Amino acid sequence: MQLDPSLTLQTVAGLLGANFAGSPDFPITGINEIHMVEPGDITFVDHPKYYDKALNSRATTIIINKDVACPEGKALIFHDDPFGAFVSLIKRFRPFERAVAAISPTAVIGEGTIIQPNAFVGNHVVIGKNCIIHSNVSIYDHVIIGDNVIIHSGSVIGADGYYFQRKPVGYRKFESCGRVVISDFVEIGALCAIDIGVTGDTFIGSGTKFDNHVQVGHDTYIGANCLIGSHCAIAGVSRIEDDVILWGKVAINKDLVIGKGAVILATSAVDKSLEGGKTYFGVPADDARKKWRELAALRQLPALISSFNFKEIDQI
Repeated sequence: MQLDPSLTLQTVAGLLGANFAGSPDFPITGINEIHMVEPGDITFVDHPKYYDKALNSRATTIIINKDVACPEGKALIFHDDPFGAFVSLIKRFRPFERAVAAISPTAVIGEGTIIQPNAFVGNHVVIGKNCIIHSNVSIYDHVIIGDNVIIHSGSVIGADGYYFQRKPVGYRKFESCGRVVISDFVEIGALCAIDIGVTGDTFIGSGTKFDNHVQVGHDTYIGANCLIGSHCAIAGVSRIEDDVILWGKVAINKDLVIGKGAVILATSAVDKSLEGGKTYFGVPADDARKKWRELAALRQLPALISSFNFKEIDQI
């Protein structure tokens, strides 16, 4: 999330009641979690396993719970609870806004767009030209939709990302402050859910088509002209490149890349990044021809086992 206007290190540290290292006038231009950071962003780290990753990331201000030397060209804010401090900044600069109408007066809706009865369009939403938003669609705040987009009944665009920190007393919610960006000529089937970016964008590329009951996690990128079959589940921070086809009930784990033009056959589960231009199948998904050969070999095992003379083996 970008800050407009930007803030200084001293101002943000003051809001958090924390000490800092760096020039008081050091600029902070955005709030982003570690997967999405850019120069000018503030992020956080609260576990020794990730200290080096955060300190060497593109983020230029880091909230940290350890007294460490400040890297050159960066700034640090020292806080006992970096996660809580970071979430408090999100709540301050992107507070929840109560809806005052089924279609928010702050929404911008393009010429020729049809919004059917009982649809909900939240605050600061932008919808392009010649779209059809069917009944019972819910479009949460800060969603951006291009031209000639169709969204079918019951779909939810922009619900919070599924991101929680486990604590001894339960779970703490990571508040979402990103967006969903849907490009031109996209069609979203019925009862789909596309989660908002936690601090960045969940993106759907031009010409991509969803069947019904598709789940897309936070900060996922789906490229142009993809086909996503029914009941697919795509975890957060994944990247699906252009021209990918996911047939029904494909599950994709988080932080993976599916290369351009890959085809993943129905009921497969993906646990690692896959090269483009190939067809995959299975649990875990692998080259489809290889998987079929393995299945054919497995079918021969009962006959092979029954052909053994176990009594003779025992006598050896």
